[in-house]
Amino acid sequence: MRFPVVLHSDDGVRFGVTVPDLPGCFSAGDTFDLALDAVLEAIDLHLEGMVEEGGEVPLPRSVAEHRKNPDFADGVWAMVDVDVSRFDGRAEKVNITLPRRLLARIDSYAKAHGDTRSGFLAEAARVAMRD
Repeated sequence: MRFPVVLHSDDGVRFGVTVPDLPGCFSAGDTFDLALDAVLEAIDLHLEGMVEEGGEVPLPRSVAEHRKNPDFADGVWAMVDVDVSRFDGRAEKVNITLPRRLLARIDSYAKAHGDTRSGFLAEAARVAMRD
């Protein structure tokens, strides 16, 4: 899942990072790259706490939507990839029926993008169900 993050800097060197879709989730780093690395850990810990308290992993909104917030006016936007599969609960095997050609296209696409059929279908479902 890709989360938009916004980075701010007072000196152009060190950066603070906010994750707008996860209120209270923020991090920082001594460089732009270190800030992005640090926010991945912050997101992981934040999601772990949410799920332990019975919450769900929220679907990220678009950068365009977040840019309307004046708190982020001077920020630099980036997208970070977060593996949320460990927060989805136990995997359950299901039986579905799909046209053979569609299944072949799904398999080809998933393989080309380093994913599995199940991983691709799960992410496609998450994207399709965004509010």
